[in-house]
Amino acid sequence: MVPINCDMGESFGLWRMGDDAGLMPLVDLANVACGFHASDFEHMHATVRLAKRHGVKVGAHPSLPDRQGFGRRAMVMRRDELADCILYQVGALTAFLRAEGIELHHIKPHGALYGMAARDPEVAHAICDAASVFGMPILGMAGTEHERIYPARGLRLVREFYADLDYDEAGRLVITREHHAVDPDEAAARVVRAVKEGVVRSTAGTDVPVVVETVCVHSDTPNAVAIAGAVRAALAALGGAANQES
Repeated sequence: MVPINCDMGESFGLWRMGDDAGLMPLVDLANVACGFHASDFEHMHATVRLAKRHGVKVGAHPSLPDRQGFGRRAMVMRRDELADCILYQVGALTAFLRAEGIELHHIKPHGALYGMAARDPEVAHAICDAASVFGMPILGMAGTEHERIYPARGLRLVREFYADLDYDEAGRLVITREHHAVDPDEAAARVVRAVKEGVVRSTAGTDVPVVVETVCVHSDTPNAVAIAGAVRAALAALGGAANQES
């Protein structure tokens, strides 16, 4: 079955964000926040333990240093500065993984960092500079600088489709500061069409091409558990056949 990945572990102190306990049994890959847009040392460790309990593979979800903006505001940083920022975060999560006897599985940049890397080669290279230290696959999007640069740097790109975000007429994600509830059945139908036909309907009403090697659900979408459940059922019914480029 096409694996479901989820951005999670995004609570901080007494503030709660997302139903990680409800989501973890429904996902295959957990992208764990590393403290720069959300989370803290206790929540990072707790999320790693929760993933281990459910047999979910864990990846690092590093961000721009923007906790107030939840990592969804663009920043200007030098390539070496950004690479160190990412290296710091992935290293922290790797320590918690080691404490639990499990291995880092992948890296997935968060929010604005993800979107910047899709457009800006220097940002994509900065991500590779850090990811190369760990030799991990990177989650990203087809048809962007992710696809052009990550493999050229010797890093595997795992191309993802978003169940709970819109795509514009150029096939780019419409990234919003705050995610709103999405109809679970509609999200599942979008995923099925993306897997079977390799397209998604854009905000302009046109079909744009996508490649699906994994499907993302955000834990901060208000009804994320219902979405993940519907998507998981739909993918299971498909028997795991994914649209992939040759």
